[in-house]
Amino acid sequence: MANFPTGTYRVQVRPDFDLDAAAGLAGYLHDLGASHLYSAPILAATPGSPHGYDVVDPTRTNPELGGRAALRRLTDALRQQGLGLIVDIVPNHMGLFQPAANPMWWDVLTHGRSSRYAAWFDIDWEAGPLVVPVLGSSSDIAELSVDGGELRYYEHRFPIAPGTGDGTPQEVHDRQHYRLIDWRQANQVLNYRRFFAVTELAGVRVEDPAVFDATHAEVLRWVADGDVDGIRVDHPDGLRDPGGYLTALRDRAPDAWLVVEKILERGEPLPPHWPVDGTTGYDALGDVCGLFIDPAGAPPFDGPDWASEAHEQKLDVTRRLFPAELRRLDALAPGSKETLAELAANFHVYRTYLPYGRADFDAAAAETKRRRPDLAGALDALTPRLTDPGDELCARFQQLTGAVMAKGVEDTAMYRWNRFVALNEVGGDPSRFGVPPEEFHTAAGRRLADWPAGMTTLSTHDTKRGEDVRARLAVLSEDPDLLTPLLGRAGIPDPSFESLFWQTVVGAWPITAERLRAYMTKAAREANRSTSWDAPDETFEATFAAAVRLLDDDARLRADVETVVARIRPFGWSNALGQKLVQLTMPGVPDVYQGTELWEDSLVDPDNRRPVDFAERRDLLAALDAAAAPPPVDDSGVAKLLVVSRALRLRRDRPELFQRYHPVPVTGDAAGHAVAFDRGGALTVATRLPLRLAASGGWNGEDLKLPGGTWTDVLTGREVGSTRVGDVLSTYPVALLVRG
Repeated sequence: MANFPTGTYRVQVRPDFDLDAAAGLAGYLHDLGASHLYSAPILAATPGSPHGYDVVDPTRTNPELGGRAALRRLTDALRQQGLGLIVDIVPNHMGLFQPAANPMWWDVLTHGRSSRYAAWFDIDWEAGPLVVPVLGSSSDIAELSVDGGELRYYEHRFPIAPGTGDGTPQEVHDRQHYRLIDWRQANQVLNYRRFFAVTELAGVRVEDPAVFDATHAEVLRWVADGDVDGIRVDHPDGLRDPGGYLTALRDRAPDAWLVVEKILERGEPLPPHWPVDGTTGYDALGDVCGLFIDPAGAPPFDGPDWASEAHEQKLDVTRRLFPAELRRLDALAPGSKETLAELAANFHVYRTYLPYGRADFDAAAAETKRRRPDLAGALDALTPRLTDPGDELCARFQQLTGAVMAKGVEDTAMYRWNRFVALNEVGGDPSRFGVPPEEFHTAAGRRLADWPAGMTTLSTHDTKRGEDVRARLAVLSEDPDLLTPLLGRAGIPDPSFESLFWQTVVGAWPITAERLRAYMTKAAREANRSTSWDAPDETFEATFAAAVRLLDDDARLRADVETVVARIRPFGWSNALGQKLVQLTMPGVPDVYQGTELWEDSLVDPDNRRPVDFAERRDLLAALDAAAAPPPVDDSGVAKLLVVSRALRLRRDRPELFQRYHPVPVTGDAAGHAVAFDRGGALTVATRLPLRLAASGGWNGEDLKLPGGTWTDVLTGREVGSTRVGDVLSTYPVALLVRG
């Protein structure tokens, strides 16, 4: 697509911030410099959904967001400001939490295999009635009632098939095409494909052309009507055939900007045959954040190495969370469960897309044989089937490995292996400590050559901590001993978890007790070591609840936290401005997650979906534009707003300055503390490792090899008359230079 966005702004629409509220941002987003508003899903979702990823009716614009009329008002408001709209779609799954809200699922529950929507969902009908894991316990079957022609379980409603409504509630239940069971049994007996391990989200068979057409008609109507310019595809790895799906979508929306939430592991390329414009940017996030981490500062870690931890947790979740999926595979290849579980745990990428990606399969198979030589014969026998895209076993196994990676690594291992949590991000490798400038330049050049219209990002609704929390924590990589005075003082019996506690406190300080306690509860249960979602350990959870209270009650401890934070805060601001400017100006389409134009101190969801004060940002931007002098770098975050607005405006108004990529050399003793690149007339300069730079006396004669011509820093409006780095960065730790 030739006319891709120059800069998107991500907005989390929800019932209390609907499409009309989003329309009210149009003027502000234009002034900020964005070219497109990028919205969370807007199809009809579970009533009250705070995120929209649990779509219940893909044929309708979400009525809780204002429906089709509100969407038209939004697009009209955007067009009046010269802006476009990007929408997030969820092709892989639908929400089941409130069956009555999902007319397709309700019909399947009512009519079973004879439902006209039975082919929409990936259900193993041979396994018996459709399992619905909703009961608090098996004995709760006695709590069922029949009311209004429906089967009721407290607030839950279920349909009754025609002619089956006579008798006791239990007798009525036993005649249905579904069975209500204890929710704890879901992992063992579930007979429909789901999203990861989320039983409330049922997989959708969009590989069926009729299902594709029905579930995409509304979205494609938006595109055809000119209301939507681009599509972000959620989690394509859950689909049976991601490449085939994306080809079908591109065929029907040939001119749309199309990006996919494909999580790329280190060194993994995006399948080159996919007809998309790129990923949603987690790969860029890892490169940019790593640029500001000191490779020499990796702290020691008392425990298993990362590869061992990741393998252990992948194997554990395969056995613990996915026995129903393994059972379905075992029905296709009897006796294969243990072999397939070990093989899935040895994948270093989310999945293959056979025949593309055969090398990844072979690597996983070799590692499986190394770890479990007793499985070598069984694996060799299965390999011809597992590598044949036409074999049902191959197709279903590919859908499993992505779920194993997500749940085992992102949602478990990354909460257990807490050496340095700024690295524990989606698609990240916590053992990869820092990205040298040369490596970053190589990756950026490759991105320009291969996927120039792919998205770049620093924060999303799925990142585990806000971009500026990571930027502040990056300072600790320059001097890991800065955290030492706090370690051991929280009273948490798990040393790794105590380390996570203090890194979180320091990274997000000041943080309310409520936010900190909620985060630690989620982190501890995700780690599944001392407590869990299924079996919360009140005694262990009381230890970190006590640690949170201690922060409130112990003035000396609080003062020590303040001392550490005061030491690293200004350098964290430097990193935050540096990584933001680099992300906004590097190759790709930059996205700004809602609210991150000021300092961003969020933790994992739902913390990172908190309401944003857009009125404050609008006022600050207006004051910034009217100011006679550039703002200081301080608590207000206005300096970051300056960087965001000036970079986005430049990309929008002068795209010709961003067509190439060349590293700009820096010479001198402290040259390694600067990163600089020329995009073809717009030149970015950023400070890295600022703590050590300050300790060595700051800039001292380092020279920036500027291309010929006169240059002006658009952040300050100052003409640059010197090539000395210290002069170029005399106002801010970053500069955005424009020639002539």
